[in-house]
Amino acid sequence: MRILLYGINFAPELTGIGKYTGEMAAWLAARGHAVRVITAPPYYPAWQVGAGYSARRYTTEVWQGATVLRTPLWVPRQPGGLKRLLHLASFALASLPVLLGQWRWRPDVVWVVEPPLFCAPAAAALAGLTGAKAWLHVQDYEVDAAFDLGLLKGALLRRCVAAGERWLMRRFDRVSTISGRMLDRARSKGVDAARLVSFPNWVDISAIRPLAGPSPYRAELGIAPGAVVALYSGNMGGKQGLEVLAEAAALLQTQPQVQFVLCGGGAGRADLVARCQGLPNVRFLDLQPMERLGDLLGLADIHLLPQRADAADLVMPSKLTGMLASGRAVVATAHADTELGRVVAAHCGLTVPPEDGAALAEAIRTLAANPQQRAALGLAARAYAEAELDKDAVLGRFEAALQVLLNS
Repeated sequence: MRILLYGINFAPELTGIGKYTGEMAAWLAARGHAVRVITAPPYYPAWQVGAGYSARRYTTEVWQGATVLRTPLWVPRQPGGLKRLLHLASFALASLPVLLGQWRWRPDVVWVVEPPLFCAPAAAALAGLTGAKAWLHVQDYEVDAAFDLGLLKGALLRRCVAAGERWLMRRFDRVSTISGRMLDRARSKGVDAARLVSFPNWVDISAIRPLAGPSPYRAELGIAPGAVVALYSGNMGGKQGLEVLAEAAALLQTQPQVQFVLCGGGAGRADLVARCQGLPNVRFLDLQPMERLGDLLGLADIHLLPQRADAADLVMPSKLTGMLASGRAVVATAHADTELGRVVAAHCGLTVPPEDGAALAEAIRTLAANPQQRAALGLAARAYAEAELDKDAVLGRFEAALQVLLNS
């Protein structure tokens, strides 16, 4: 099967959708499929093109059996509403010649990931030109999130954009997304149930496992053996509501047995560092190498998963899969009736109202004082990851869905 993957993020060494797209490409190539990837140079979450790559050149490389075609794009130093739209549009325009050039290769499936939705029209057009099947995968509902988070404004603009989005989504043979609530939203946008596919984020449960002993990071960071580590690891952007971490840390600074470790980069990091200035119970780490991800996640006694209320059910945080696989308790800022809230409460931890630093601090304090509860939640988290999120099982179901699509 000839499979063309199209999306702005393909950075297997990172986390998030870039990591998932990379792992999917490698997995499919190892299964004997011919895989091509059209993407940008790695730039996220630092918003800076990585060393050895260029934002101005077209390049080709082979990565774990997949051919990766990288195209130019514009990367703003400080992404905002309009700048982010121009950034996404720059990739869509620069990648268009490479995408349309694939008509000679004649892929069997054109798979495109949202965000950015800007890429979807050309992907659907290429599929129509070549007779390929078109598959849209929605990782985030970027249009809804942009309006709900205030990045875009105006009732008329929203109606126009939403109408265009609904028309475009109906052009695809399959539309997949990562959670039940997000599938419901696709139905509300006019996608027939017969064309919807559940394609959740996965985790390599053999690579990320509960540690048998203390994480090496404890010694490296000088964390006392008896301290309880509350860890946030991931992108530091606008959808998470990261200021709640600083509020909770400030409320717990008189309890030295609770130590916060905040790891990652992104547009919101500088603000978070400023909010935590002078707090003795907070340590910051830069993004860590993928080969150390198991040790990093194993550093946590409690994983922290903040999310803003107005992003509920528009995104399902990809970082949750690693938290579950690491076998540690989770505290999430999510309403109980959201899918994130239900998953966390049922399988791995506690939920508190979004953007409530006092409630988050109290939940951390509760778990810090109860190692038996933390252990039980960690065991349940690992069991859920093994049963529902194993990479080979999820990708095996995806491969089967691709075959059904081609035979239809």
